[in-house]
Amino acid sequence: MTNILESYLKKIKEIISDPRDGLSKELFYFASSITAMANVDLLIKNKKKQTLLTWRDDEYYGPGWHIPGGIIRFKETFSSRIHKVAEFELGISVTHTKDPITIKELFAKNRDVRGHFISFLYECWPESEPDINRKYNGGEPQNGQWSWHDKAPVNLIKPQASYESFINGHNND
Repeated sequence: MTNILESYLKKIKEIISDPRDGLSKELFYFASSITAMANVDLLIKNKKKQTLLTWRDDEYYGPGWHIPGGIIRFKETFSSRIHKVAEFELGISVTHTKDPITIKELFAKNRDVRGHFISFLYECWPESEPDINRKYNGGEPQNGQWSWHDKAPVNLIKPQASYESFINGHNND
């Protein structure tokens, strides 16, 4: 069995060009079904102390508002992933705390794929207004749209319910 597994793993490594660039969807889903994934979440606040949330509607979490975030790539720093998430999801640059303001273990109890995360929440401040073309302006929110929130919305995705106190401005865990 060990030789067969080693042979398969060797073939997989040959297929992966550079894991620092991310994994294929299939390989990422496999990896996420056998180990916890580490990610950064960005608690982005403006001068009014509102929190910037983005809308997501996918097969794993369903529709709802969420704190922007992303999986840390192989040999990538927290800071690098924070900046890439801010740029990719919002089209902005941010400054952020040196250390996370909390660390949470998030589970999706009813599935294995994308089912276990160790999440590092960083407080961030935008250096500009997010991409205006992605702004939510009422009606049915669309994937990737953003909006400032005074408090946690009722349709915050369930795995991020543990962040409500941070969104609401009460950082007492």
